[in-house]
Amino acid sequence: MTPVRILLVDDHPLLRLGVRRSLESEEGFLVTGECPDLAAARAWLAENGAADVAILDRSLPDGDGLEIVPLLKAAGMKVIVLTIEDDDGEIRAAVDAGVDGYLLKSSDTEQITHAIGIVLQDAGAFPPAVVQKLTRASGEDPLGRLSPRELEIAEYVAQGYSNKVIGGKLNLSDNTVRNHLANIMQKLGFHNRVQVATLVLQHLKKSKRI
Repeated sequence: MTPVRILLVDDHPLLRLGVRRSLESEEGFLVTGECPDLAAARAWLAENGAADVAILDRSLPDGDGLEIVPLLKAAGMKVIVLTIEDDDGEIRAAVDAGVDGYLLKSSDTEQITHAIGIVLQDAGAFPPAVVQKLTRASGEDPLGRLSPRELEIAEYVAQGYSNKVIGGKLNLSDNTVRNHLANIMQKLGFHNRVQVATLVLQHLKKSKRI
């Protein structure tokens, strides 16, 4: 199996070492580049450095990591921000810059590898806490992105029903429910039904429906 190639852009050598060792201890990952700042990342790209996913810090010695997102994307990479910044505005700026995922440096190896897998499927890797901050910053209700049918399915997911049971309740096939759920997760930037259920339950609690 061809390994997923990773570029690390972070000015902390110990963090790069830790992430590299964690990823390469898992099957299917290979760190092909490490850069401590924007200049090094630009030089690496100019020398035809190649990767599938860039894991990028924002606070670099010579500028904001988001400055290089367009170059990384142009080189065919998915971009995941890995940072200590969890301010609503910081998250919004990263999303506006076009990143594919946003993780905090408190994330463990499983969360990072899972996010890599998600972005390689062209979906957004944004944990529920990040989505909540993002929508709070914009004033947007994330469930407002869903169609009435999708919202109905999401509420059944929150009640713990399987796809088969949901299909029976709505007179839909398992495959149709599965497709609706995939659309729901893509619209919300989620990667599993637990995240969907959590958001719905929080929404219902806020609206005092539970």
